[in-house]
Amino acid sequence: MQNLTRAHDELFRRGPDERFKTFDDLWRCCRDVKEGSTDRWHPPAGIGVEPHGGRLRLTLADEGIFQLNDWSFSQLCSLAGASKETVNKLTPDTASLVFTEMMPRGSKPLQVFTRSNGSGDMVRSIHGASYTRLFDVDLLSMVREFATDFQPPQEAAPFEGDAEAPAESASDTPSDRSSGGGGTGLYRGEQDMFCFLIDPVGWAEINGEAFAPGFFLWNSEVGKRSVGVQTFWFQAVCQNHIVWDAVEVGEFSRKHTANVHEAFDEIRRIIERLAARRDKRRDGFVRVIKKAMETRVGKSADEIVKMLSQKGITRSLAKQALELAKRDGVFTIFSLVDALTRISGQCKYAGDRADVDAKASSLLALAV
Repeated sequence: MQNLTRAHDELFRRGPDERFKTFDDLWRCCRDVKEGSTDRWHPPAGIGVEPHGGRLRLTLADEGIFQLNDWSFSQLCSLAGASKETVNKLTPDTASLVFTEMMPRGSKPLQVFTRSNGSGDMVRSIHGASYTRLFDVDLLSMVREFATDFQPPQEAAPFEGDAEAPAESASDTPSDRSSGGGGTGLYRGEQDMFCFLIDPVGWAEINGEAFAPGFFLWNSEVGKRSVGVQTFWFQAVCQNHIVWDAVEVGEFSRKHTANVHEAFDEIRRIIERLAARRDKRRDGFVRVIKKAMETRVGKSADEIVKMLSQKGITRSLAKQALELAKRDGVFTIFSLVDALTRISGQCKYAGDRADVDAKASSLLALAV
């Protein structure tokens, strides 16, 4: 089994302006961004840089003047072969001369990807001809169709640093969308998108233990990262979005080259297979739960405590479970599993909760 930390890492690197309350909020934002974005093709000779108000702006032949965000400015420096750190130390007038002298001179056109926002037209990215874009909303629309019943995990608690989130003018994320206090597993910023979804009622039995399906999906419309998906079956997700005790972990990713749309089709097939396997396994899990509810264990409290001890459950924890599960002096596998799960919810630390959850699910093997 593995503990997956990708969503945990995303949680602690995203500010409030990059978090979304619901999947539909994220989808609508990505749709609006796509509709407001334009690819503009220009040879290097048609691209200029000029100073304005203490900053630099990009000029595109007869198409006008555009602002630069941090990512597109970094790409511009890379195209010119100039160090971003060095350019940032220069005055805007001097920096514009650096780009005039160092920009490539070839005739092959560049993709300048722009978006209109409330403060003007912004350059989102600059790429060569080989880059092929895949829009976030297209991926999310596919998820809507093929990953029904999947939803974000529980929302994380707010943490220090939220008050110091980047100003909205530095992002191409609309300012009128919903944002949460803690991380939601649904994120989008000016550089990339990340989506963490699980099926909280899709529990299935694998080798006598209970697991539910989930996946991570990521993409960048501006070349910051690849497009990809990671699927898994897990036993617990803590409030810090660490996925505990994951099995059947699979990952697929591709760079944004000419065949990236083939990657889109493969990601769709991967998510379809995960959902189909969930449906098949869930039917089997229902049978296991039914049997667990009917199967009695032990003739006395001491016998049950001994049986639980053999499953790695401490005597003190076993006695707590017995108190919760007690009903007319009869105990079933399911009543013990349910009792342990309730005890887990009272644990202060995520590691302790995951440990109790794993031990509780292992009892289901007795009903297989």
